[in-house]
Amino acid sequence: MKKIFTYSLLLACLSGCDLDINTDPNNPSEVPAALILPAVENAIAVTIGDGMYNYAGFFAQYYDQLPEANQYNDLTEYLITESSQVIDRSYSNLYSRALEDVNAILKLTTNPSDRFAATVLRAFSFQLLVDNMGQVPYSEALQGSANAMPKWDSGQSVYEGVLAELEQAESALDGSNMECADLLLNKDVNQWKGFANALRLRMYLRFIDAGVDVAGYTTKLKALIDKNEFFENEIQFDVFNDQADKRNPWYSANKVNLAMNHTAAYPIITYLNVTNDPRIAYSFEQAAATGDYQGAIPGSKTELKKKNADYSGMKYYATKPVSFFTQSQVQFLLAESYLRFYNDDAKAKKAYEAGITADFTVRKIDEDPATMYGAGGSVAWSSAATTEDKLTLIYMQKWVALCYMDHMEAWSEIRRTDCPKLSPKSAREIHENSTVYTAGNLISPMRNGFGAGTYIKRMFFPVSARRLNVNTPAEVPATTPIWWDKN
Repeated sequence: MKKIFTYSLLLACLSGCDLDINTDPNNPSEVPAALILPAVENAIAVTIGDGMYNYAGFFAQYYDQLPEANQYNDLTEYLITESSQVIDRSYSNLYSRALEDVNAILKLTTNPSDRFAATVLRAFSFQLLVDNMGQVPYSEALQGSANAMPKWDSGQSVYEGVLAELEQAESALDGSNMECADLLLNKDVNQWKGFANALRLRMYLRFIDAGVDVAGYTTKLKALIDKNEFFENEIQFDVFNDQADKRNPWYSANKVNLAMNHTAAYPIITYLNVTNDPRIAYSFEQAAATGDYQGAIPGSKTELKKKNADYSGMKYYATKPVSFFTQSQVQFLLAESYLRFYNDDAKAKKAYEAGITADFTVRKIDEDPATMYGAGGSVAWSSAATTEDKLTLIYMQKWVALCYMDHMEAWSEIRRTDCPKLSPKSAREIHENSTVYTAGNLISPMRNGFGAGTYIKRMFFPVSARRLNVNTPAEVPATTPIWWDKN
């Protein structure tokens, strides 16, 4: 059921305007904290549901540029630099809208539950920023004119900082109800705790894989899992309807405001085809020229001279919710953890299958997911002989489940797990002989501005930061891994 909120505020949120809701133009007094949280949620939703969602979907190789359109040639061909300003709007949305409004909430209310929800969104926002650029302003950020040029902190210290903030905010909870309007979790404090725990699980795994205090974070991870207090169902921003300025932000940007530019990418289409996955019809249309599902080899638009009809177009949904954290992702993280840290095959299998089931459920797929993972299924647990094979099953199904749900997290998990793997074969070789290709492997773009055989590992720093803050670090190549990416 869609949540209902004051029409005027909701309209302001969904319009994506730059209205500062902390200032009422008709009344100079501050807006109460209770009315600010929805604007925070919306600012984050616009970021992960459009800006980051769009470019990360190219990097996760879910889609590519339609051959007869040109809007995103630079993304698919890695023809981007810092001056391309790919992340600038998302960076601005998170700092000047979401995080500024979180600060306002923390200043205006003493309600522990409201402060905890705001802190969860603060942690979520900073994690997104770190996962893009590796380092961000944190300890000196958001001080306004008191410090207009904050230092940039290391990604590891930001992760450590927001985890400490979560602990402090949660320890202050006293059973009070939320007073803030809440379009994300309907004022359910237990769900907010579950959201925080899912964030912790995700971050603990990244510390472990980065080799940072492995024993300590493994202990924390196991204690968190043993407690088993994660959110139920989905964490979604579900407020959209099919009217002007009220639609899903990616739909508005790419279906309404621009000519359609996206087409299915070869890696995801080949994997869904080879596994006979019914979810293929949720995201993609059949190619007009062939009547089946066809994907474009990444970065091949200007090289192969294909037509739109040769490839599968995307399906666009005006009212699709923006996913903040999917239930399937939680289950796949649990499956990985049971396998790696508990050596518990039975629990890992159960969580793995629950992850696939959760994804079928949220997409409203009619087919029984057990046909995929049951005996004889294309991705059955029993088809994997070794622990490494089972982890590959988990990671690949997570990649599938994040498609058209959470592209930023898909890109992050690809970098953390090195799965899907980058094909050792060039795009040209795969085009000329598809038998050399392993279905699902990523493909270094055929036309690649970063050099043959490379994959994008980070986002450039924003031009706005470069211009306004002398403490912005020197440019880092986009092929350089961020701190937790050790594969």
